[in-house]
Amino acid sequence: MRRKAKVDSYDRPAGGWGSLNAVAHILTQEEVAILGSEILLRQNKPDGFMCVSCSWAKPAKPRPFEFCENGAKATAWEVTSKTVTPEFFARHTLADLKIWSDHQLEEQGRLTTPMRYDRGRDKYLPVGWDEAFQEIGAELNRLDPRSVVMYTSGRASLETSYMYQLFGRMYGTNNFPDSSNMCHESTSVALPEVIGVPVGTVLLQDFDATDCIFFFGHNTTTNAPRMLHPLQEAAQRGVPIVTFNPLRERGLERFVNPQSPVQMIAGGTRISSQYYQVRLGGDAAAITGICKWVIEADDLAREKGTVRVVDAAFIERHTAGFEEFAAFCRAQDWDEIERASGLSRMALREAADIYMASNAVIANYGMGITQHKHGVETTKMVVNLLLLRGNIGKPGAGISPIRGHSNVQGQRTVGISEKTKLVPLDKLADLYDFEPPRWDGVSTVDACEGILKGKIRGFVSLGGNFLRAVPERSLMEPAWSGLRLSVQIATKLNRTHLVPGEVTYLLPCLGRIEVDRQVSGEQSVSMEDSTACIHGSRGQRKPVAEHLLSEPAIVAALAKATLKPNSRVDWDTWVGDYSKVRDAIERTYPDQFKNFNQRMFEPGGFPRPLAARERRWKTPNGKANFTVPKSAFAPPRESDGIYELMTMRADGQFNTTIYNEDDRFRGVEGSRYVLFMNPADMEDDGLKSGDTVTLVTEAGDGIERSLSELQVVPYGIPRRSIAGYYPECNVLVPLWHYAEGSKVPAAKSIPVRLFKDVPPEIIEGGETSISAT
Repeated sequence: MRRKAKVDSYDRPAGGWGSLNAVAHILTQEEVAILGSEILLRQNKPDGFMCVSCSWAKPAKPRPFEFCENGAKATAWEVTSKTVTPEFFARHTLADLKIWSDHQLEEQGRLTTPMRYDRGRDKYLPVGWDEAFQEIGAELNRLDPRSVVMYTSGRASLETSYMYQLFGRMYGTNNFPDSSNMCHESTSVALPEVIGVPVGTVLLQDFDATDCIFFFGHNTTTNAPRMLHPLQEAAQRGVPIVTFNPLRERGLERFVNPQSPVQMIAGGTRISSQYYQVRLGGDAAAITGICKWVIEADDLAREKGTVRVVDAAFIERHTAGFEEFAAFCRAQDWDEIERASGLSRMALREAADIYMASNAVIANYGMGITQHKHGVETTKMVVNLLLLRGNIGKPGAGISPIRGHSNVQGQRTVGISEKTKLVPLDKLADLYDFEPPRWDGVSTVDACEGILKGKIRGFVSLGGNFLRAVPERSLMEPAWSGLRLSVQIATKLNRTHLVPGEVTYLLPCLGRIEVDRQVSGEQSVSMEDSTACIHGSRGQRKPVAEHLLSEPAIVAALAKATLKPNSRVDWDTWVGDYSKVRDAIERTYPDQFKNFNQRMFEPGGFPRPLAARERRWKTPNGKANFTVPKSAFAPPRESDGIYELMTMRADGQFNTTIYNEDDRFRGVEGSRYVLFMNPADMEDDGLKSGDTVTLVTEAGDGIERSLSELQVVPYGIPRRSIAGYYPECNVLVPLWHYAEGSKVPAAKSIPVRLFKDVPPEIIEGGETSISAT
């Protein structure tokens, strides 16, 4: 039996005393109360280090405390004084550790020593760095490069990422899946087709100039809390903030700035002026309804000969496909829009009126848009909405996908991609005198399929917790054991490390916040935020262990042990002075990284040039493109007993890292195995708060996917929609259940059936069946 959560209502704002208490708790928990407090003062500062959690923009004039609650947790988690030494592994077999929770594993502290798995003892044993590199290189050279995956999490710097992709391509593979495949790949596919760039067009200063903000499918409270500062400032100026989200999230309702004594006393600022609880997967239908109102208002204006509602001059000069899209909107039936969105036409008219009254509109969105079967089309619908009134390429307006991990966007910029069309292969060939492979590599979903089929034989992971992050866990973990080679570069122990392949190495690395000293002195690294600005980062803390290596040093050592010598690549020189790597990045991407070394510590970061910001459209037709959805919006299944499940983060986590078992903003304490339900659905199904249920995926493919003992919590969520935590609920996601065109797992709309768990006393009495609700 799992531990039951304590559940209580939470009606306080985001931020405020709750955040201050949470920061104090994590610093004490990680035994860095004094040191951590000093380091936090350097977080996200131009002369300090960039946060290792979210990728939200950093202001040129930072606040005294330029970190959020989650950023403080991430920092304390990395600079903890707790360590995992060889003595720890001597005491524990992997079988022992597999029953530990994700939180317990990472809570043990920082890895200190390279380890090799011994199957006979079921333990990790210490190994020397040189021996590990030589053996890994030999293993890689025995494998077909097409069968090797080189995965990257969102934490690695631009310098490390560039070296990593170059090493991989010189080795002979293009298999570079990364964490973006699991979140914003829908963005990376959709935006180039319609506006010619793969990233957002908004800069931080646009929030000062905007007069309206639309929000779709993003919980800023836990995913990018520092974003609440510009949102609060906008709200205080009277800027309407129109939010579409299935759950009412605390930070998008009200926020108290902990740095403001007045706010701490007065109770903060209302954030969203309008809040619409859209049905899971109903955002495209909601946007269609808004666009329909705009088109109809414009039609009426043309009939009367009054001022057009749409920006006709912008549409004529800069876009294609408007008439087709307008005809599509006119043809949509309001009853179907209401059913698919879960919102009334009057609610959508209210949102449309706000949009039409605004001159400069920013549209923000997160994985509530991208992690659906129609994630690519829905992203394009956000662009359609903005194009109607010329809201791309002018101050205070634009599209703003809110990326997740710290440098996940930047890694793509410097070559971490399985798609060869996105990588300057000819330039790499010319610079480094080798012939890169020209075939497209595997995405994350493709890599999982390859592992299940035995086609992927080697896996090198630069950070991350792959097995916990991906779908289909019940199949993936057994298949992982069939890998010939598994190499995990990490700072802390996680679930993936407990599932070894035939040959398995655990290589501990320096964290970004630690001082990285090489032969030329202390080094700096860089990363790109979600507004495409580049920032430098300097380590602040003495390394937690004496013999840790930096990520660039590990990548270079693997390259030297695997590749034949190449006179054009001096790996040792690059490791000795990271500015040489930045010079190489600038040579490869001269337009994007002009004067890289000179500019990397500019306050606020330096922006990469993006044509769409200047209304230059690098699309095949040279225009920004309106698009008509290829498929109808799926209406909810109302009578067949199916629920739509969305997975989400708690307040006490960042991605797969679990800081604690609580979710303060949703009133949950002590367990992550909970299920949020609409009270009316609970009543219909004979459930009460605290009952436990089993979810079974409705897939029809003959594979049973289930998760039991989920504690029911009544919550404000649309009917027939339920929500549970990531990554625990990943076991319910079929590998083939992904966004069309991008293969992003559709974790925000998983069809499931719900069964009430049978109390243990009934099972003991001989009755063992479970009943469908």
